[in-house]
Amino acid sequence: MALNLKGVFLCCQAVGRHMIKRKAGGSIVNVASISGEMPEINDGAYTPSKAGVIALTRLLAIEWAKYGIRVNALSPGPIMTPLQREAFPSEKLLDARNKAIPMNRHGTPEEMAKVAIFLASDDSSYITGANITADGGSLASMFYLVHRMAEYR
Repeated sequence: MALNLKGVFLCCQAVGRHMIKRKAGGSIVNVASISGEMPEINDGAYTPSKAGVIALTRLLAIEWAKYGIRVNALSPGPIMTPLQREAFPSEKLLDARNKAIPMNRHGTPEEMAKVAIFLASDDSSYITGANITADGGSLASMFYLVHRMAEYR
């Protein structure tokens, strides 16, 4: 909670004060997670902390729009980072995980950077309070599976 939510809050607070004072607007991009939208079992504080980042993003977008400050969140799904690679030590495990992703692969840090750059740029000048998921369809498929499972209960 301290890193994922409080850290984002304090960073936004510090940057926001500066942006408001200089009266030039700007863009803040917070990093959340698809876990903030769809909890995963055994996720501990991760899920509520990322849900908090999404809520904080929306709140700040509303409060700071009058200053020309846009605030958005990027919610990655499965991204192939060194830590993620450690979680799937064999190709068999990695292949099985990839099959659960509609695009059949993990995303890359470079792909996430491109989304963040877009959100920070003037190309997204009318986007604020958004939570952009970049997850290869993972969140959409989770909602689909949950809906389908509910039909059979």
